[in-house]
Amino acid sequence: MAEAVYCPTCGARLNDDATLDSATDRTEAARVAPLSPSERLGPRGGPDTPEEDLWQGGYSPKALLGGWVASGLITIAAIAAPILIASGSGWWLASFGIILLAWLTPALLLAYRRLSINYRVTNQRLFHESGILRRRTDRIELIDIDDVATDQGVFERMMGVGSIRITSSDRTHPDLVLQGIDGVREVAAKIDNGRRAERLRRGLHIEAV
Repeated sequence: MAEAVYCPTCGARLNDDATLDSATDRTEAARVAPLSPSERLGPRGGPDTPEEDLWQGGYSPKALLGGWVASGLITIAAIAAPILIASGSGWWLASFGIILLAWLTPALLLAYRRLSINYRVTNQRLFHESGILRRRTDRIELIDIDDVATDQGVFERMMGVGSIRITSSDRTHPDLVLQGIDGVREVAAKIDNGRRAERLRRGLHIEAV
C-alpha cells in the first residue's frame, strides 16, 4: 500500500524511496538465493559422512534349539529301544551309533555356519561374508534396500532369534536372508533405521514399507 509505513515483508521502515528499494532488493535476494549444500542436506551431513558400524554378528547357536531338542528326543528313544525290545549287544551298538549321529549332525552344522557366515552393518552398507576356505564378501548399499522383514519359528521366538529377509535393488542379492540372528527384531530395526537415515541424508524419498 502507498500509505504503508513499514514493509510487510522485511519490516523495514519506509521513509523514502531509497529505503523501499533496499528493502525490496533484500527480499528479492533472499527469495532467489540458492541454498548451500549443508542447507540442502540438513543436519544429517553430506556425502562425506564417515562410515560407522551399527551391528556385527553371525549365526547364533540359539537358532539350533529345535535341532538340540530333536537330538535329545532321539537319544531317549535310542536308549529305551534296547531295553524294551531286546538287550543284545547289536541293539546297544546301533543305539550308540544313532545317538552319536543325532548329536554330531547339529554340532557340525552349527560349526559350519559359525565359521562360514558373518554379517556387518554400517550406516552406509551391509556386508555379507560367506565361505571357509574361500572367503567371499558381498556388499549392499543401505540406500538400495527396499524392505526389511523378520521370520521366526516357535523355538526361535522362545530364544529371541530368527531370520531377516532383505529385499533390495542390488543385482547380486536382490533377496538376501540373514539366518540365525540373535536379537532379530533389534537388528532388523537398526538396518531399517539405517536405510531411512541414508535416504534422508542423500535427499531421497522414503517409500512406506
